[in-house]
Amino acid sequence: MFEIIWLGRGGQGAFTAAKLLGAAYTIDGDEKYALAFPSFGPERRGAPVRAFTKLDTKPVVDRSQTEKADYIVILDDTLYSPQLHELLKEGGRIIVNSKNDISDVLTFDADSLAAQFRLPTVNTVMLGLLAGLSGAVTADDAADAVRGYMPQKIQERNINALLGAVQEVAK
Repeated sequence: MFEIIWLGRGGQGAFTAAKLLGAAYTIDGDEKYALAFPSFGPERRGAPVRAFTKLDTKPVVDRSQTEKADYIVILDDTLYSPQLHELLKEGGRIIVNSKNDISDVLTFDADSLAAQFRLPTVNTVMLGLLAGLSGAVTADDAADAVRGYMPQKIQERNINALLGAVQEVAK
């Protein structure tokens, strides 16, 4: 099972990114299953949020929080802590939206890329980074998930940001 932990703040779209990843994974159909779910305390904008995506080739029945992840994707660098490395599987990686370098993690200035497309959140940028790095889903499938789950008026900007992030990974 391929497992991802998403960390963000209320309103940043961590759960939306988790759902989009699951949708992208299952787009081409047969023998692909996904489960995405959030975990948060008081529901309010700005409060820390965790979301989880589980991807497998058999039905995902374990609805518990991920104990060990292949990737941890952090939308707000204030949520990074070195202790997060304990939540990674062997060979797992942490991706952080940050303008600053952080040792032992991959950082990317997702805010700047999102701003280029007039997006208030970085969730689709971070999804694009994850897609490009992990190969869990293709860029086309991720774009199709955006088309299927986001309002039409914001689809193009989100898809362009996602594809821009995938291209950054390929450099």
